Amino acid sequence: MVGNPDLLAGNGQGISPEIEGLQTPVGELYLRFNVPSGDEFAISAAGIREVMHQGSERITPIPNASPLLLGTINLRGQIIWVADLGQFLGDPEILSTERQEIPVIAIEDQETLLGLAIEKLGAMQWLDPERLQPPNNIPDNMAAFVQGEWILDEELNKSLRLLDQYAILRSARWAM
Repeated sequence: MVGNPDLLAGNGQGISPEIEGLQTPVGELYLRFNVPSGDEFAISAAGIREVMHQGSERITPIPNASPLLLGTINLRGQIIWVADLGQFLGDPEILSTERQEIPVIAIEDQETLLGLAIEKLGAMQWLDPERLQPPNNIPDNMAAFVQGEWILDEELNKSLRLLDQYAILRSARWAM
């Protein structure tokens, strides 16, 4: 199979019609998700180390830590902090930890790793960054972390906001 010259030559013979109809995705890959209020956000897949579901009993609370932090988890021998992303962004609703599993997105930059606890995971989706618009009507406490937004439905005023995971990781809010 590896040495098959037809595969390397790209002459198209023997390719099933289903594969021929596939198109190259346009844009970049993003993960969509929701915070407790229902607001939808996206993060670039390039900065995501892992997406997981953690049992609330596996998140160890740390006394005297920032109220934005739920605690720590052990990720294959590495201890990482888990934060309530909604609270970090100023979401009015608190993430319920009284459930079997909590979705956590582990983001990283260089040696820094942080778990972001969210309400609900969405899908991975290819989105065109050229269609990204400046954010509109976002609270001041969220503005530093939103790079822009895609308008999903103008009549319903529904948008998908793109978060800057590097700004979240480097935020001074973690020192609270």
